[in-house]
Amino acid sequence: MKNKMAVGLVLAGLLGMGGRASAVIGTIDYVPAATLLLPYFEVDVNDGGVNTFFSINNASATAALAHVTVWSDQSIPVLDFDVYLTGYDVQTISLNEVLVWGKLPQTASDGQDNPQDSISPQGPFSQDINFASCNGTLPYTMPALNAAFRAHLAAALQGNPSPTFGTCYGSKKNDGILRGYVTVDSVNSCSVLFPSQMLTGYRSVMTDQNVLWGDYFYVNGPQNFANGDPMVAIEAAPVGFFTPGQHTFYGRYTANPPGTPPATLIDNREPLPTTMGARYLGTGSIFNGGTHFVIWREGGDQTSTTGYNCNLDGPVQWYPLSTREVLVFDETEQVVTPETCPSGFDCNVDIVIP
Repeated sequence: MKNKMAVGLVLAGLLGMGGRASAVIGTIDYVPAATLLLPYFEVDVNDGGVNTFFSINNASATAALAHVTVWSDQSIPVLDFDVYLTGYDVQTISLNEVLVWGKLPQTASDGQDNPQDSISPQGPFSQDINFASCNGTLPYTMPALNAAFRAHLAAALQGNPSPTFGTCYGSKKNDGILRGYVTVDSVNSCSVLFPSQMLTGYRSVMTDQNVLWGDYFYVNGPQNFANGDPMVAIEAAPVGFFTPGQHTFYGRYTANPPGTPPATLIDNREPLPTTMGARYLGTGSIFNGGTHFVIWREGGDQTSTTGYNCNLDGPVQWYPLSTREVLVFDETEQVVTPETCPSGFDCNVDIVIP
């Protein structure tokens, strides 16, 4: 991670125009939700640089089960696991621990927590119940991911050919940094399903409970840098809220065949906005490192979720994505594009679209 990210890393997926304090379907607001999005992560495979942490919090007294999916930066799922939360519980996860060392978070519902409450303690105002579907799964062994699978993840998340499958999964940076994004869904049972399997079982384990919230942090000790933001809250709407032809967050995985309009809106998840705004810092400001925007967007109307031929740049259905328009305003409301920035107008903005 470059130093300039310390002065202005903005994940623009967080910043839909017109955010409000109360929960409104279709706007980005910091409220409990049924799905959380960590738009971008970085993890140094050498275990000495950047790492990403995120938390999953339960806003309800009722116990909850969350399903975590790790995706490459080209929208290909590579890993999933479950996290049990008692009422008002919180679980903090280090992606270095997960991806480099293969250690999954240690949680257990009432039926797997032996001796009683030694793994997931129950507070005086919180519920602790049994998810029988998690028998034999939770708590995870340590390490839960063997060396061969960790080698697969290390290759897949930096764009190298998988030593197991020979295919590629992420953009080809090949710089020792694992990149991607994470989704967290409220579910009713433990499973090994990905959200991309919406039509083949995943929707049956998803719930529409808007009870999850969290935050994430980038930490880089050698560069003396840390930065954080709330997780993106993606609310579940009431059944029937969306009508055919509208877009939903997981809607692209209900299209059959791939590339056609969604066949159903069964995920009930609000979409992210398409117009985004964020502050940038120029080289003449008190923070003089410039600004680095990382923009998260969906991987197109496709359901291809397997590795691709490494002779290609990426999944051929949609990659690479491009921007429609980027406008830069200064503090006197003058606007230009980065390409037409005149002399004396500070437009020191990098834009990265995985």
